[in-house]
Amino acid sequence: MRRKTKSVMVGKVRIGGDAPVAVQSMTKTDTTDVDGTVKQIEEMVAAGCEIVRIAVPDKDAAIALKEIRKRTAVPLVADIHFHYKLALMALDAGIDKLRLNPGNIGSLDRIREVVRATEARKIPIRIGVNGGSLEKDLLQKYGTATPEAIVESGMRHVRILEDLGFSDIIISLKASDVQRTVAAYRLMSTKVDYPFHIGVTEAGTAFGGTIKSAMGLGILLFDGIGDTLRVSLAAEPHEEVRVGWEILKSLELRKRGVTVVACPTCGRLDIDNFVEIVTEVERRLAHIEEPLHLSIMGCAVNGPGEAHDSQLGITFGRNVGMIFKDGVPMRKVSGVDIVEEFVKEVEILRKEGANAKPFVEEKKFVQIL
Repeated sequence: MRRKTKSVMVGKVRIGGDAPVAVQSMTKTDTTDVDGTVKQIEEMVAAGCEIVRIAVPDKDAAIALKEIRKRTAVPLVADIHFHYKLALMALDAGIDKLRLNPGNIGSLDRIREVVRATEARKIPIRIGVNGGSLEKDLLQKYGTATPEAIVESGMRHVRILEDLGFSDIIISLKASDVQRTVAAYRLMSTKVDYPFHIGVTEAGTAFGGTIKSAMGLGILLFDGIGDTLRVSLAAEPHEEVRVGWEILKSLELRKRGVTVVACPTCGRLDIDNFVEIVTEVERRLAHIEEPLHLSIMGCAVNGPGEAHDSQLGITFGRNVGMIFKDGVPMRKVSGVDIVEEFVKEVEILRKEGANAKPFVEEKKFVQIL
């Protein structure tokens, strides 16, 4: 069952409530490089990014943010640490959300000034607690960045905003390992009803970080926890977006783009370049946003069954492939032509406006004990 939360608007994207889990990422360019940053944002949006966070470490970055805002329509989040005037400049630039911990920007008067400016523009604030940068007194109290320490830090910032009458809040509680991250979100979910931005921070490389993120985010989403997510990888941000979507698609929480079911291959395989074919098909169809379900199977054992559950499918014999549509054989194609012909059939299917299954915004899970 999805956790019940308040909802807030980030630009035109609703976070929390009964809204679908949103996918976001963060630019990795120097923010003052406006052209480079805008180009990266365009790549992220093309991959399905719905909210983009941008680092604002100094005045020059805040000035650049105003020009970036003019050149993209995607909701933008200004990432602010310590300097309250940068938050005010970001708000003036037209951003859609602040990522800011109020306890870190100075006196109560400064916090109040930022909160009032944020209220005036109807902009939410994301409180972001990171296990690697907790307050010293909490580290002394708990000995290390335990889930309890992370949650206590988050609640401090929440209370600062609530005491000022501000409640358009999103919360993130991130650690660099799955166990602490999951435990912290679970604990916080018993204390507040604000929407959560979930992620495993500093997850790692594209390979290891994807696995770690899939585990952490998968557990939380299965528990019904999470309203927006970011996969944090040492990789290009559009790759983070792709992984985020695949996590949501695997749990049937969102649908977007092509889903390719491919067999792992075995000794029955009658084609030498199966992996290359699957990779090339996926690459050629990466631009498609419509949800399409495809299968590429290496032999006749599981192939027809998978093809029956797919809109389009291929099964292979020796040097030949059979293309199926809705489980029904269409035509044989020579092995050398299979990628080109299959891509053509997918594009035809796309133009027909076919949909694999009704769009699923939320899936209710049954715990198996």
